[in-house]
Amino acid sequence: MKNDIEFNGRRTFCWALFVRQDIYPQRFLKGTDGGKVEYNWRHRLRGETMERIAWVTDSTGTLDEELSLNEHVYVVPMIVIIDGKEYEDGVDLSPEELYRRMSEEKKNATTSQPSVGRFQELYKELEKRYDRIIAVHLSSELSGTVSASRQAAQMVTIPVDIFDTLLISFPMLLIMKRLMHYIDNGHSINEAFVKTRIYADNHETYVLIGSLDQLHRSGRLTNAQYILGSLLSFKPIISIENGLLHTKSKPRNLNKAEKQIFTDFRRSVEAGKVKECTILYGAVSEQAQRWKKMISAEFPHVLTHVSPLGSAIGVHTGEQTIGLSWFNED
Repeated sequence: MKNDIEFNGRRTFCWALFVRQDIYPQRFLKGTDGGKVEYNWRHRLRGETMERIAWVTDSTGTLDEELSLNEHVYVVPMIVIIDGKEYEDGVDLSPEELYRRMSEEKKNATTSQPSVGRFQELYKELEKRYDRIIAVHLSSELSGTVSASRQAAQMVTIPVDIFDTLLISFPMLLIMKRLMHYIDNGHSINEAFVKTRIYADNHETYVLIGSLDQLHRSGRLTNAQYILGSLLSFKPIISIENGLLHTKSKPRNLNKAEKQIFTDFRRSVEAGKVKECTILYGAVSEQAQRWKKMISAEFPHVLTHVSPLGSAIGVHTGEQTIGLSWFNED
């Protein structure tokens, strides 16, 4: 069943998860045919009504094949502003075009969260075909996206549950997948949120910032940190803790920084806590693939995702950025 809708004149792709207080379907991929996904369903009877859930996220996370092929995950684009003109992240501005303009044309760029009106318009459209919305967003400490989504939720009649991941990019989408997993397996919304919060809070994310200039201009690096890093040629490792960016350490070169990140990752893997990890990168895809080969060779049992950073993140970090993120699971 194809349920595409027109949103602000553009087709929005999505997928629908059907949940009942009485029926909890178990979905699994059967095969693909021209981009369409077939499902088998296992039902467990518990009540009377079927609740249809739409999933909403923002464009700081780049959808992988699984989420792209599923119909009813809605992506609200972040806004990138270049020379006073607004572009929608992933819609009319790609990371490649952003980096080219910033490098060749020396253009400065800023970002903005989607407006309350944008969320409200989408949520009102979703009211026509769903019973509930679950929205999963990047950290409220780094963006006003969660706030905009919450304000829009108060303007519609459909229930909207919002999960503040306190993360960014593809790890945010892994959190959404974890929520889906718990709901698929019969947990209530509240139970799924509690269990997923524990999962999300046990992450480690370390990023080598490609451009101190851009991070400083965005206000996410203090003047003192910027001047010291520039003068001493530091390669700062930025961590995400409680939704905020922190300078974990300041290695003097790229090799030392990379070694430190892999030392921390190795510690977690050897403790038996890591099942999957994500390599995040700007425009350094070759380096990202090299990291993946290193991880696969040493830890073949760890599933390794490789995901590019979207334009809205690239504005602040630069094209040479690369990082590693994982969740510590018991």
